[in-house]
Amino acid sequence: MIKSQTIEEIKSRMDIYEVVSDFVALKKSGSSYKALSPFTNEKTPSFMVSPAKGIFKCFSTGKGGDAISFLMEVDGLSYIEALKFLAQKYAITIEEDEADPNYLAEQSIRESLFITLNFAKEHFIENLWKTDEGKSIGLSYYKERGFSEETIKRFDLGYALDQWQGLIDAAKAAGHKDEFLEQTGLKIVKEDKSYDRFRGRVVFPIHNITGKVIAFGARTLKSNEKGPKYINS
Repeated sequence: MIKSQTIEEIKSRMDIYEVVSDFVALKKSGSSYKALSPFTNEKTPSFMVSPAKGIFKCFSTGKGGDAISFLMEVDGLSYIEALKFLAQKYAITIEEDEADPNYLAEQSIRESLFITLNFAKEHFIENLWKTDEGKSIGLSYYKERGFSEETIKRFDLGYALDQWQGLIDAAKAAGHKDEFLEQTGLKIVKEDKSYDRFRGRVVFPIHNITGKVIAFGARTLKSNEKGPKYINS
């Protein structure tokens, strides 16, 4: 656990404007700043930042708090991850006490989820570049939309094969647990049956500020698809 003295130093050094402006284009509004909310799709700015108070407030969603809360909300970081990000940003040396066993157990599960998500990312990428279906459908779609191969690779774009358990079977063969596939939203379980959430779709991984994959979005390429065009994990 991070020592309380270190946490206090981080809190005394962090600047809400500097942190938020890394993610959102802020415009001066009196003594505060305003912007379009990063949490929802809106046309009229309802997101406010008050440097004097050290807080943000999103009136569209009701979310608010300090720089730590903002990082947790906007990038899916844990409290400790947000502190470590801020410590690095402000060149503060992290000092830690011996970790609590419950915390270590929680972190172990969290890391397992990240490992599962990363496996899925690599699986979708391999589908795109190394399977006939991926190349003829997924890769063709990306290129038709004007994406260069460099861009496709830079953003880890992939493809989910049109199979009910393509990812589930691959993950099982690689030693990944079903429970983590379900917790990450990659596997759906209904009436004792399980299947991949993404099938026959181009897949877009969503990364947090540290570069880890935290979720996926996917678009169907079927003209007769009965479900939604876009779905998220």
